[in-house]
Amino acid sequence: MKLQTKLIHAGELRPRFAGAVIAPIFQSSTFEYAGQGRYEDLKYIRLNNTPNHVALGRVLAAAEGAQAALVTASGMAAISAALLTVLKAGDHLLAQECLYGGTHTFITGDLPGFGISFDFINAADPEDWRRKLRPNTRAIYVETMSNPLLQVPDHRKVVDFARSHGLVSMIDNTLASPVNFRPPELGYDVSLHSCTKYLNGHSDIVAGAVIGSTALIGRVNHKLIHLGGCLDPHACFLLERGIKTLALRMRAHNENGQRIAQFLARHPRVERVMYPGLNSHPDHRLASELFDGFGGLLSFELQGGAAAAQAFMQRLQIPIGAPSLGGVETLITRPATTSHSGIAPHDRARMGISDGLIRLAVGIEAVEDLLDDLSQALSIV
Repeated sequence: MKLQTKLIHAGELRPRFAGAVIAPIFQSSTFEYAGQGRYEDLKYIRLNNTPNHVALGRVLAAAEGAQAALVTASGMAAISAALLTVLKAGDHLLAQECLYGGTHTFITGDLPGFGISFDFINAADPEDWRRKLRPNTRAIYVETMSNPLLQVPDHRKVVDFARSHGLVSMIDNTLASPVNFRPPELGYDVSLHSCTKYLNGHSDIVAGAVIGSTALIGRVNHKLIHLGGCLDPHACFLLERGIKTLALRMRAHNENGQRIAQFLARHPRVERVMYPGLNSHPDHRLASELFDGFGGLLSFELQGGAAAAQAFMQRLQIPIGAPSLGGVETLITRPATTSHSGIAPHDRARMGISDGLIRLAVGIEAVEDLLDDLSQALSIV
């Protein structure tokens, strides 16, 4: 089946419960004992194996061409459970330098407490990976496109490097979604998502996902059971409903993102635009080879720095000033005050995240309305 069909049908319960076309919400914390021999086979919400959880695992695995998947209570629950599954005390992690703020803080602030060391790497420089590789390195962690600068590692080289050195390859695929990129098909061991974003698409739940081999997902699930990061059945229901329209929504996000990036790149008040769909982006060629679309997230800087950025954002009528991304509505923020505010200013500066950097998460509104609004706000900055 084509991806659009998989997203609608791959997770369906068969036979359909009471003939329902849409799977109901199984709002039951526990289920009747049916002779299971293992604790993890008992039907129980915290064990992530209710019918709603199972349906989501099937559709997510099918969407990315993997063997298995599980959902979690948040994207950070997915990231932390996966990292703590593949790493233990005494292990070492290689991680892309410019990461989502929550991931960066978990690596720098929490992993050392578990006895796990790390080095940040330049994702565009394989020689840097080799220099920082240690005998106890166990995993390499990157993002499909970095948040918020949209840098694109050469994912083929990441997978090859991991295989040649016996590392677990891990990738946060949130910004691409399975529509634009499917890491397991390239050879990644673990694909992670904040399902809060594109997968759900309606800004009404928080959820995460871990996708990979049956064996590895089983290990992650065992860790997640003890950490308690299970997803509520009602959130499962909403996420499954959102996934059914993912392909159509991503088409609009891709188209709107491209149009708006091109508009901003031409505007005299805009100093630079970071969007891999632009020819001017340093990773454009690579992104074109790897991805089926470039998504709806972009970042840019205006003449005048942070003050000009704040004035511009206050003039906008359609975009909502809020963190997150991937919903049907357009959101706008300055990462220095939201997603990356927990990172020290000197670390943000080293990553290239200035106080004036604006992150625009383009929704699926009529692009003409968005362009008109951006134009009027820029005309008086």
